[in-house]
Amino acid sequence: MTREEYGQAYQKGFNLTVRFLVSRGLAYDAAQETAQAAWVKGWERLGQLRDSSMVLTWMNSIALNIHRSYIRREPLLQTLPELATPPRINLAAIDVRRILKTCKTNDRMVLQRHYLEGFKVQEIAQEQGWTETAVRIRLLRARRTVGKRLGRKYPESAAAQKLAAANASAAAAVGVEPVIENAVAA
Repeated sequence: MTREEYGQAYQKGFNLTVRFLVSRGLAYDAAQETAQAAWVKGWERLGQLRDSSMVLTWMNSIALNIHRSYIRREPLLQTLPELATPPRINLAAIDVRRILKTCKTNDRMVLQRHYLEGFKVQEIAQEQGWTETAVRIRLLRARRTVGKRLGRKYPESAAAQKLAAANASAAAAVGVEPVIENAVAA
């Protein structure tokens, strides 16, 4: 194939190559650039063309191979649409649900009323017919029970151990269930 014949084939076939690439899914601008690169590559390797009547088929296969190699080299980047409100998992709600499931019914009620619903100790005591001290003790025991079930360790100092022993002996003398607590951390 001579230069003149290749020039004529280019004049007739360039737009056909562009349309071929567009039919394969390329945008029109990208198809034009790819077709141009294919016809240049065909010019550089004109000696490899065996049959001059197959020049358009040869150019289309070169163009398609250029496009495929471009796709392999470039990472596929796709813009994602903006979401109005991104969905978020409320981890705190999951933790609270898990914690409350581990509690006894009365403990669950006291913890929920006080910490989640914002009731004061006095309001809970009035509602349940308990003393304020009973509500505080129930809150303390519920917190400790939850902490132990979730693997939390409560360190006790020597002074706290002595105080707990004194509370236990005083409670036993009066005949009341002992309240053992760490005086420093409540």
